[in-house]
Amino acid sequence: MPRPTAAQLVYGSVTVVFADLAMLLLFQVGSGVGIAVAGTAALALGIAVSVTVPTGHRRHTARSAESAGAVPVPAPRRSAAAAEGRAPVSAQSHR
Repeated sequence: MPRPTAAQLVYGSVTVVFADLAMLLLFQVGSGVGIAVAGTAALALGIAVSVTVPTGHRRHTARSAESAGAVPVPAPRRSAAAAEGRAPVSAQSHR
């Protein structure tokens, strides 16, 4: 399993804190059991948020494409005239 990124840790932690505060204030919890339930629900919500945060763009390499089962597409070939900077014979004007 890959390590969590800094963004995932921050979003998850912020979600836990704010969700816990919101639930405690909204439901006016005063008992120990209610606080434990609100904390557990906030923790579950924080984990869900941190798992769903996008981790950024992965570099696309040929090796990862091959391992994923993708078929590499060859680059189009250039003619010798195009490689030298000349126009192809068929495009030149005939006199």
